[in-house]
Amino acid sequence: MGRHQCNWYVVSRFICSKFTEKSNKTITGSELSKEFGVSRQIIVQDITMLKGSGYDILSTHNGYIIQKSPLKVRVFKLHHTTEQTEDELNTIVDLGGTVVDVFVWHKVYGKVVAPLNIFSRLHVKQFIEGVRSGKSSELMNITGGYHYHTVRAESEKILDSIENALENKGLIAPII
Repeated sequence: MGRHQCNWYVVSRFICSKFTEKSNKTITGSELSKEFGVSRQIIVQDITMLKGSGYDILSTHNGYIIQKSPLKVRVFKLHHTTEQTEDELNTIVDLGGTVVDVFVWHKVYGKVVAPLNIFSRLHVKQFIEGVRSGKSSELMNITGGYHYHTVRAESEKILDSIENALENKGLIAPII
C-alpha cells in the first residue's frame, strides 16, 4: 500500500491507537511499518507529522514513546438494542471519534471492560460481522442494553458533536 493511497487522518488515528495499546511502553518503527506494510522511512515521516500536529512523541533507541496525547476523552452512557449498534458506532466514527472500549457495570462481577479501538467504518463492519456470525455477543446484552463507551477525539467540539448526535438518535441513557 503506497503512502499516496493512505488517508492521513485515519493513519494518524491508527498510529495513536497503537501507542495507546502499548501504554507508556515503546513501540518500534519496525512494528509500525509491519502493521501498515510500508517502509520504516514512511513511519519516520508520519511520526514527524504527528509531532507537528501536537503529539509529544519521544524518539529513543528502543523506539517511540508518546508522552501526552492532545486527544480529548469522554465516557458516554448508552442504551439501545443490538439492531442499533452499527448506527451507534458509525455515528461516533463518522464524526471523528474513536471508540476506545466498551464497559458495563455487572451486579456481581463489577466493571467488565473490553478494548475496541474502532475508528473507521471498516472496523465497525468487522465488529458487527463478528457479532452477527455468532462468534460472540455484545457486552451490553448482560445489562439489558446499558453500556458505556470511552470515546477519544481531537477536540471537545468533536466530542460535543458526537454526544449531540447520539442524543438526537435516542441512544444516550439517562444518568440516574
